[in-house]
Amino acid sequence: MTPCVKICGLTRPEDVAAAIGAGADYLGFIVEAKSPRRLSVAAVAKLSLPAKGITPRVAVTVNADDKTLSDIAARMQPDFIQLHGDESPARAAQIKTAYGIPLIRALPVAEIADLTPAAGFAGIVDFFIYDAKAPSGDNQRGGHGLAFDWNILGRVPTSASRYLLAGGITPDNAANALRQSAAFGLDVSSGVERAKGVKDTDKITELMKAARHG
Repeated sequence: MTPCVKICGLTRPEDVAAAIGAGADYLGFIVEAKSPRRLSVAAVAKLSLPAKGITPRVAVTVNADDKTLSDIAARMQPDFIQLHGDESPARAAQIKTAYGIPLIRALPVAEIADLTPAAGFAGIVDFFIYDAKAPSGDNQRGGHGLAFDWNILGRVPTSASRYLLAGGITPDNAANALRQSAAFGLDVSSGVERAKGVKDTDKITELMKAARHG
């Protein structure tokens, strides 16, 4: 099966176009969450519109309240909502029921024990993203350019074994990341940037080639 690639943290029209042109499978937009790549709902709705019906668009959220989620659903109409905060399985189920939008659950990982919560989301989310845990004291979720020991993903519960790998992935290590992690794809943000929130078209192209062709 051809690996999937999600280009996340998109902030500029030219980067959206570059990701689509390179054949990305998902586009991620960080909505009202702590990040140098943060955008408002209105900005995401406008930025993501050219990809509608072409490449699935993911609204990346962190502990979003009902008002924010309703605004995202109405204005952006995403193909997926990514839960990247402390959302419980009950909260995820509530969101899925309320909006009828497929969900992605991102979980921070540093050790085997961090994989345990995934089983609780089985049957609620469409797939997972296993991302490197943030440094101590940093409450920004993702986008740090850090990696974790991918070998521990061999201990993922069977019910949560459909996942993208995130954290510290670049064009140089993408092929190895796929082999080592057994992920069905990669989720990359800082690894294809020349500055925070500013993607590099050449790096996106290189990443796609590395992921697809090794």
